[in-house]
Amino acid sequence: MKKRQLGTTDLYVYPITFGGNVFGWTIDEKTSFEILDAFTGEGFNFIDTADAYSRWADGNEGGESETVIGNWMKQRKNRNNVIIATKVGYDMGEGKKGLSKKRILQAVDDSLTRLQTDYIDLYQTHFDDENTPIEETLEAYQQLIKEGKIRHIGASNLSPERLTASLNIATEKGLPIYKTFQPHYNLYDRDKFENGLEQICLDNNLGVLNYFSLASGFLTGKYRSKDDFSKSPRGGGMDKYLDERGLKILAALDKTSHELNTTQATVALAWLIHRQSITAPIVSATSLKQLNSIINAPKLPITPEQIEFLTQESAW
Repeated sequence: MKKRQLGTTDLYVYPITFGGNVFGWTIDEKTSFEILDAFTGEGFNFIDTADAYSRWADGNEGGESETVIGNWMKQRKNRNNVIIATKVGYDMGEGKKGLSKKRILQAVDDSLTRLQTDYIDLYQTHFDDENTPIEETLEAYQQLIKEGKIRHIGASNLSPERLTASLNIATEKGLPIYKTFQPHYNLYDRDKFENGLEQICLDNNLGVLNYFSLASGFLTGKYRSKDDFSKSPRGGGMDKYLDERGLKILAALDKTSHELNTTQATVALAWLIHRQSITAPIVSATSLKQLNSIINAPKLPITPEQIEFLTQESAW
């Protein structure tokens, strides 16, 4: 397993990013620590979170995931051994939203406090804010880089037009430039990224950290009918995948995983890892069993023919 350069940064990561959205939501702190220990124990070093995780859950206000990660790093004394990415821009309530300079400067201090660290390796625009000039957002990031609070910046959920505009303005004005991009991308959800965004990322050497890598669990194969929706909190969203194409993708994953004596999840992640544009897919786990499927993906001996088979069977 080789490390990959994260865009043009000086950060090198193994080709799986652990998604911290589950911390403080579907798993408690104790289980979170166990999974983080197992993940880093296998050599992986990259953890992605956001200030908003997991604001949507009953009783949560946001920041729960960062707090768990901060407690874990403090207890393990391993801050220098892991690369931490978090995000800003989500609506945190009480007017705390968007990408104004004032909001970003406030949000980063809140994240640093929860993470119990004095720097963030990768600070990312979570959602676009068309009410704030791009220059203002990038100037805020420039100040934070100068202050040493953040090392690099990335973006998520921008349209091709807004991503291009952000890259162009950064170059023209001598402002910090996005080094990474987070799209919604997996074996089922392909068209939005491949139809425009992917080429922008390739042309600009952006590190790509795609989220929903397993389509919220659909690509693990555990959802085959509506009767399976009760298997997890995310089951209710599976209806959109259970169409003719979705079932065709599951059949392809079944066939390939059988050939390789592994799980459907491992195959689906391996397909992503072998795509030229992808640096390190974001994926989460709520148990050590799920984690095994994830950590086996980078070393899966999948063949070019099997990758092409999956590509064709999932064509959109």
